Amino acid sequence: MAEGVEVLAELRSAIARYVVLPNQEALTAVTLWVAASHIQPVLQHAPRMAIVGPTKKCGKSRLLDILAETVNRPMITVNTSPAVIFRIIGTKPPTLLVDEADTIFGAKVAEKNEELRGLLNAGHQRNRPAWRITGPAHEPAAFPTFAMAALAGIGDLPDTIMDRAIVIRMQRRHKGEEIADFRVPRDSRVLNDLRERLTAWLTPLTEQAAEMTPAMPVADRAADTWEPLVLVADIAGGDWPTLARTACVAMTAHEAGQDEEASLKTRLLRDIRRAFAHAGNPTAIRTRDLLASLCQDAEAPWADHATGGLNAYHLSNLLRDFGITPANIRFPDGTQAKGYPRSRFTDAWDRYCPEPEPGATPPHHPGPSPPAAPSATASRSPSTVPAPVPVPNTVAVPPPGRTPGPARRR
Repeated sequence: MAEGVEVLAELRSAIARYVVLPNQEALTAVTLWVAASHIQPVLQHAPRMAIVGPTKKCGKSRLLDILAETVNRPMITVNTSPAVIFRIIGTKPPTLLVDEADTIFGAKVAEKNEELRGLLNAGHQRNRPAWRITGPAHEPAAFPTFAMAALAGIGDLPDTIMDRAIVIRMQRRHKGEEIADFRVPRDSRVLNDLRERLTAWLTPLTEQAAEMTPAMPVADRAADTWEPLVLVADIAGGDWPTLARTACVAMTAHEAGQDEEASLKTRLLRDIRRAFAHAGNPTAIRTRDLLASLCQDAEAPWADHATGGLNAYHLSNLLRDFGITPANIRFPDGTQAKGYPRSRFTDAWDRYCPEPEPGATPPHHPGPSPPAAPSATASRSPSTVPAPVPVPNTVAVPPPGRTPGPARRR
């Protein structure tokens, strides 16, 4: 219906105004997740949202701020306990918003919070109460666990939570990506108005939603998790059913190969930049030379990585999430070998380990909405490298004295 198309479009624009999400699919997913919180009473599954990033300053807390102003009955906290959640969910569950989740599920404290993890796992599906002995008479009582929840933190959350979540992998904002400042007294009114419009639109349609079984492009637990988002998209109509299923397929496939080595990857980016600098910043570097340079650093973890030290396979896997892949390269001396063009690292260096510019002043980000984020495909396309010669999948490195063509900006 036109009303749903309009309010979802406005919500999508409002989110993009204040937060840079990794791609358009993630923006679609966040928009529909917010809307799904307004029909939570008729859902069979309550999808989690895992808002994770490899480092600080990736926009995770800002996204939670926006969710707190738009979801149904928000409950935001930086820490909590199972006892609190047991008592607050009840028959009208809030939408749980947990910041600093890495302080709850980090390696040093995870064992102490197993009960909370189990509660969050159980609450993904309706009719999974937790039983406790309570009251003066020590009688058994059932505590509901069913509630939607968004958790933000550095690094991946426990696998069992990630498996029940829409995963938003935040990136540090590039210097060319502008967003508006968010101030609660000034900006919350517009977001709260959107929340009221979502409620007004979806509340009369809850019976219809309860009877719908949307066709899903994925199966098993992924289908359970994404079904509420696709359901809202089908109710809205317009382009939203296609957008929802496209996001579902792309983001589910991406999560299939994720790992938990975010901090190690950031260290790798810095060390690779140092290796290029030591080599005189060539246009490209052989994989074997790059590995030798990395493993020669006695203070780096690469010589002891895995069983026999960092190798070409490990290197490629660690760089995969940044969209960086090796290529067959023809070097100026006429030899051909696997290697890495320097241009493929520049965007990741700018995002995760930028070099400070002497005397530079941090840019001011004005209020106008930022341009549309690139698509998932575009966001992961490597930058153009110097013109290839007629060898399949081979990149030519120009000899000294020649200047390669400009790299295409992502």
